[in-house]
Amino acid sequence: MIRKIVIGRDPKDAMAYYVGMRAGTGKVAAILQDEAWLYKYSVVRYNIYIENEQGTMLWKTIDNMPCIVEYDLKFE
Repeated sequence: MIRKIVIGRDPKDAMAYYVGMRAGTGKVAAILQDEAWLYKYSVVRYNIYIENEQGTMLWKTIDNMPCIVEYDLKFE
């Protein structure tokens, strides 16, 4: 599970999205790598989903951009 994604060449000037971040009237619910897109086009693509009172929907798609991915590490 991806917890945070930083998009851009220079992390200091990049855009970051994380699960739980406010986005308009909702919040980021999930950040997922699009495996089907990778298989079909050989291009890495991430989908960012938001959740609000209307449900969960695709909000942003990031493809073929330099990214730093931070995974959710829950040790139990």
